[in-house]
Amino acid sequence: MTAVDLAIVGGGIVGLAHALAAARRGLSVTLLERDPGARRASVRNFGFVTITGQAAGETRRRAMRSREVWAEVAAEAGIAIVQRGALVVARRAEAREVLAAYAAGPEGEGCELHDAAHARKRWPALAPGLEAALWSPHELRIESREAVPQLARWLAERHGVRFLNGTAALGIEKGGVRHAEGFVAAGRVVVATGDALAELAPALAREVRFRACRLQMLRTVPQPPAFRLPSVVMSDLSLMRYEGFAAQRPAARLRARLEAEAGEALREGVHLIVAQSADGSLVIGDSHEYGEAASPFSREAVDALVLEELDAVLAVPRPGIAARWAGVYPVSDTKPLLVRDLGDGARAVVVTSGTGMSTAFAIGEETVAAMFG
Repeated sequence: MTAVDLAIVGGGIVGLAHALAAARRGLSVTLLERDPGARRASVRNFGFVTITGQAAGETRRRAMRSREVWAEVAAEAGIAIVQRGALVVARRAEAREVLAAYAAGPEGEGCELHDAAHARKRWPALAPGLEAALWSPHELRIESREAVPQLARWLAERHGVRFLNGTAALGIEKGGVRHAEGFVAAGRVVVATGDALAELAPALAREVRFRACRLQMLRTVPQPPAFRLPSVVMSDLSLMRYEGFAAQRPAARLRARLEAEAGEALREGVHLIVAQSADGSLVIGDSHEYGEAASPFSREAVDALVLEELDAVLAVPRPGIAARWAGVYPVSDTKPLLVRDLGDGARAVVVTSGTGMSTAFAIGEETVAAMFG
């Protein structure tokens, strides 16, 4: 049996990022995915490669590098970049202060802070009554449900990555991966199974208190052609979710006001992200529910909190909801990234902060470099 250089378990964005990093180094790669293709976190998100607001240091550096790789891959694989930039809207004076502090710091380089009048003139879709808006040119967005399978096809066709879809890994053994129909011999193994880590590494999952974060998300009906969002939009509640904003000195005052005025939204982990797809529909979210077995059932009250924030930020011509779904990503006591050697040349790599789309390409490069020198 001829061994490949690297076997990867998991066909989401983290697994695909490792496949790309290895293939670019001339290594042979086989990837096993238990479903016909990526079905969970990687295709249920916004496809938002986020720079602004990321935690300073390693996370931001990884996001910057991953954005570069996304741009390269998109051009080569024919993946459409449907939006660029991010617009963070302040509804409250305290949120304006957070954005001003961020814009004045080193991570705010390239960003523009606009007062309410100028912001509404430049972005007419913004609702009245806003305080300010921060424009960032750094972000890009792809349509994840289309881009992830397109990336997989390109890796197979352009880089010779072998995909074993519909193949569940049963165990990591010395020299490779055991699956239901046989064995993949490999010099090294990366386990990138996301929230399914416990299936292959239960002891590790218990040690780091591995659990799921469940998100409620929505998609509107297509908007009129005249209604276009050139960038992804966020708002006050988002400033509490992104560490780069939450670390600013005025953030404590904003949190106190949000607790008084939007306590239920904070408790449900609600914050607003709005992205527009090529067909004109809006992808809207989200909420955050944590637990070892997060409920599979959505709650209308949580969707209502998200839509209430949407109404306060954007004047959407057609608010009708066409689809609702639950996103999911893993969290653990090791955050934002869990990397652990499993023995016998295998390594678990799991993004535990919901930033996989933004940081996975850089993480893949780091892992492959560490494993192969």
